[in-house]
Amino acid sequence: MAKNKIIYGGNVLIDLTDTTAVASDVASGKYFYGRDGVKTEGTNTKDSDTTDANALAGEILAGRIAYVNKNKVTGEMPNRGGASGTIATKAGEYSIQQGYHDGSGKVGIDATEKAKIIPANIKAGIEILGVEGEYSGEAVTVQSKTATPSTSSQTILPDTGYDYLSQVTVNAIPYTETPNTYGTTVTIG
Repeated sequence: MAKNKIIYGGNVLIDLTDTTAVASDVASGKYFYGRDGVKTEGTNTKDSDTTDANALAGEILAGRIAYVNKNKVTGEMPNRGGASGTIATKAGEYSIQQGYHDGSGKVGIDATEKAKIIPANIKAGIEILGVEGEYSGEAVTVQSKTATPSTSSQTILPDTGYDYLSQVTVNAIPYTETPNTYGTTVTIG
């Protein structure tokens, strides 16, 4: 039979009769003696077993505290909130910084570039970013030219009032033979 109160020489050495602890008050795996003097194992599992936790400080929001594998860890992950940005070129990118994002951020096309994406600027029959083109082209003035090679370089462009050259015909290199007193003179170019 368990003892719950011990008095020796008029002095109370142990008195468990006013103990109020019950098994559910004591952590599981720990022992205590109840008011009846019986050794009892605790059953409380409210304290979590964190021995299998593997989060790192950089994975926990900055300023927050957590317990990982029974160790207190202060978070280091930056809070980026609602990060937002724009893309202004075809090859443009928006870099997403490491950290927590609250989901309210947005990335979109720069307003100046978005204003250019209108039907009148897109060829008819072509769709760009959901905008159907209606541009069918303006009347253009076309010119064709003929050029004769020479010993100098030539840049061949349309004359004023023409939009482009439809073709350039390059004549054969001039070649002539002229008899002379001693034979033949050949002239090229």
